[in-house]
Amino acid sequence: MSKLSRREYMGTLLATAAAAAMPSTTKAGLNPPSGDSESSGADAFKMCLIWGDADPELVKLSKQIGVTHTIAGTAGALASVPRSRYFDTVANIKAGYEKAGLTIAGVESHPVPANRIKLGLPGRDEEIENYIAAIRAFGKVGIPMVCYDFMAGIDWYRTNMHDPGRGGCSSMSFNIRDVPAGLTPWGRVSEEKMWENITYFLKAVIPEAEKAHVKMALHPDDPPVPVLRGIHRIITSPAAYRRVMGIVPSPVNGATFEIAVYYLMGANLEAVAREFGREKKIFYIHSRNLHGTRDSFVETFQDNGSIDFGAVYRALYESGVRVPLRPDHDPIVEGDNYFGRARIHPGYGVLGKLFGIAYIKGIMASLNIPYV
Repeated sequence: MSKLSRREYMGTLLATAAAAAMPSTTKAGLNPPSGDSESSGADAFKMCLIWGDADPELVKLSKQIGVTHTIAGTAGALASVPRSRYFDTVANIKAGYEKAGLTIAGVESHPVPANRIKLGLPGRDEEIENYIAAIRAFGKVGIPMVCYDFMAGIDWYRTNMHDPGRGGCSSMSFNIRDVPAGLTPWGRVSEEKMWENITYFLKAVIPEAEKAHVKMALHPDDPPVPVLRGIHRIITSPAAYRRVMGIVPSPVNGATFEIAVYYLMGANLEAVAREFGREKKIFYIHSRNLHGTRDSFVETFQDNGSIDFGAVYRALYESGVRVPLRPDHDPIVEGDNYFGRARIHPGYGVLGKLFGIAYIKGIMASLNIPYV
């Protein structure tokens, strides 16, 4: 068999993904236009990737597949400058993306370092002041959303970063039995302490975010286990989200709907999508698939896990959700080295993301759900 060129390889991948994207749900009741025309942008999901503007090859690739919205990160840049320079730094980041032809739909991960905030350590007030300054800068330049988390000490966590998957791809997995024994350097952090810490943060930050018109989209703890190496994880259920939203009621205090993590919570995905959607509390969506349970799971391609995305997307759309959405934690596949990357971060290869975008677009097109 002859070796495919990069263009031929990627064309085959995208065609296969689009053909596979046929959900089990029907199109009943959905009549809006589909596709990626800008004319439907106000009533559409916004497809996003998180490729940086500093990589012209990936920027070009993103635009070629019809993805012109992006999710940016700012923590590194803002950590290296004083608060007085936050606005100029954020404005420059936004201008760089716009020059590349990409629109920032939001910022993912904390916009500034925030571990003292989450752990309730000395110095958290300084971090909160930095946080508020960053949000004010976002508001001034028109960045509308921040996806943040409250996983203290340990961020999202997997016990195997290279679990062999379909066709020999590299997937990520988690098994609670394989978590190393012992505590982290921060020792034990109780559930009560974690709720105290997030309450302190929300009361300081949400009013400022509301003034700046920046939506705060809380990402769930991943995985949503109750304790990880002595540190309690509190954003592990829809009930926890309801509690967070009640601490500081605000139109900007809401959620990242991380579909796979909500599945691991044991939540009824369609019911939660409709509840939070009707309440206008879903600001951002991560789409990934998996097999397993909260304590033992393996992540998969979009098309071969346990989640019925057609049903979920339809529930979201029918409940009024029109927000940025991106594929997440896609397996690393053969051919990613075509892009010259010596080190590919698990879950964040190029070709798996192309498959994810094509699959999501295929489902939405089959349901006549508009996207840009």
